[in-house]
Amino acid sequence: MAGVLDAVNQRTQLVGENRLELLLFRVNGQQIYGINVFKVKEVLQCPKMTILPGSNPVVRGVAHIRSGTIPIMDMSLATGNTGLKDLKNAFVIITEYNLKTQGFLVAGVERIINMNWEDIHPPPKGTGREHYLTAVTQVDKQLVEIIDVEKILAEVSPINEEISAGLISPEIHKRAQSHKVLIVDDSKIARKQIIRCLENIGVEVVALEDGRQAWEHLYSIADSGRRLQDEYMMLISDIEMPEMDGYTLTTRIRADSRMAGFHVVLHSSLSGVFNKAMVEKVGADDFIAKFDPDVLAGQVSRQIESL
Repeated sequence: MAGVLDAVNQRTQLVGENRLELLLFRVNGQQIYGINVFKVKEVLQCPKMTILPGSNPVVRGVAHIRSGTIPIMDMSLATGNTGLKDLKNAFVIITEYNLKTQGFLVAGVERIINMNWEDIHPPPKGTGREHYLTAVTQVDKQLVEIIDVEKILAEVSPINEEISAGLISPEIHKRAQSHKVLIVDDSKIARKQIIRCLENIGVEVVALEDGRQAWEHLYSIADSGRRLQDEYMMLISDIEMPEMDGYTLTTRIRADSRMAGFHVVLHSSLSGVFNKAMVEKVGADDFIAKFDPDVLAGQVSRQIESL
């Protein structure tokens, strides 16, 4: 038990301080990419894979790892490039997104670095609507690209985005129309999923792309003398975002007495044993894992009922 608590304490030291750890890797060529260490379960040499007939071409096969069978996706193919050929020397990054485990095949793994979210920036304009970047940064004077994994997963294995019939009562739908929700997420795919879900409930949605935008927006409301609760029913925020992460955004909200009582829900593909400790540390009202439309709709419905 002491070992588990120590691990939680080490991880939560980064929470609210706008910092993250990135695992750097190469896909195909010299370009360096990054992924949040929180989403990485382990890294291993490419295991033996079994090909599944009829599967998406991005899925190179499945592998038996730690008594489980997981899909292995070629990160190069997934981002529109040619597939990896030298599998013997390739690596697999085992990750957990949206409560599911999958592996990403990469050419090489570099190292882990500790960074400030302020040094992580949105992709430069002009990268095109279909780009696979969610953020960029610089390490040792070299550009590091952070891939929008949620976009890849949505394309390879589309998830149900519809709210189950009967989950939202006519009364809730009617009451929802007089409320507005602020959502914050750097992934274009995730924003679309959340907006569609909330609009089906009936609420008005305002969507921003990172924590800094959200903080400046909320601060301006408070600075004008208005209550956040009079403007928004609640905030639904991603955790991993350039400029300012969701933990830091929540910490700042809780530190400002003018924002007292504002309902904050963290909504992230980050999952695992550390979430409860993190949410408690920053003072969020709740945490829900991406992306289950029924769970999200239930969270919003309960907030409407409480008003």
